[in-house]
This record gives sequence, structure tokens and C-alpha cells, in this order.
Amino acid sequence: MFPIEIETLARLLIDEAREKKLRLAAVESCTGGLVAGSICAISGASDVFERGFVTYTNRAKSEMVGVPGDLIADNGAVSEPVARMMAEGGLANSNAHVAVAITGIAGPGGGTPMKPVGTVHFAVARATRSVVHRHEHFEGLPREGVQLAAIRTALEMLREAVAS
Repeated sequence: MFPIEIETLARLLIDEAREKKLRLAAVESCTGGLVAGSICAISGASDVFERGFVTYTNRAKSEMVGVPGDLIADNGAVSEPVARMMAEGGLANSNAHVAVAITGIAGPGGGTPMKPVGTVHFAVARATRSVVHRHEHFEGLPREGVQLAAIRTALEMLREAVAS
């Protein structure tokens, strides 16, 4: 279903989270549930994957994980503050120990000069730790390529958070 590299990352993540007895959550916008899907495609995911939120619209971001509408209005949905708040909301609205958030512009439309297609903000929240943010620009990729690159980055960030 997913490329072997993503399957391998998901399998490693599941094993590492299981070993540390950590539960995971994903709060996704531009990936539309694909991060959760990549984890749940692996046998044993139920040991560690707590839940996923598909927060594709601004309203969903507010209703499901508590991102304030004024934060979105002031910064745009594709921004560091919104990604951070999405990750924090993922923790607050689940029983997970670690939550990843992804918000971006997968394309082919929707980009602007300030936020071109391929712009993606990631955040990982873990209770009692600072939220980690990462900004990527997956330039020149089609929509599916941006989404696959975002899945890979999210899984890598989850692995880093689980390891720390």
C-alpha cells in the first residue's frame, strides 16, 4: 500500500514505541490521514497507535484539536504556530504520549509566493517536553510526492520523539 521506505519507518516506529510503552496520535491536514494509515497498515499498530485526527479544514482544526480561529486568521493554517497548536491539541484530546501534526500545501494549487506548493509545517508534542517544529519545502513534487515526503518526515519526527 505504501512505499517500502515508509513501511519500514512505520514498523520501526511501532517497535520503538512499544518498547517504551508509548501511545501515538497524528493530527493531519494536507496528508488527510495518510500518516495514521501508514502506521495502521502495519500489524501490531494497535499496541501503540491511539488515534488520528483529520483536520483538513480550519473549522476542523478548531473543533477537533482546539486551534483558535484567531491563530489561524493571524498566521494562516499553514504556519508554525498552527502546527504547534495542532500537536498540543492532539495530546490534549487523546490518551497519546506523543502527537505529530502536519499542515501544508500539497498542490497542485493553493500556493502563494510566501507559501508555495510543497510548504509543510510539522510539530511533535510530548507531555513535559517542548514542542518540536520543522518546516520543509518539498519543491517540484506532484501532490502525491509532497504527501509521501510529509509522511516520511512525520514518521521520522515521531521516531526522534520516541527515542528522546
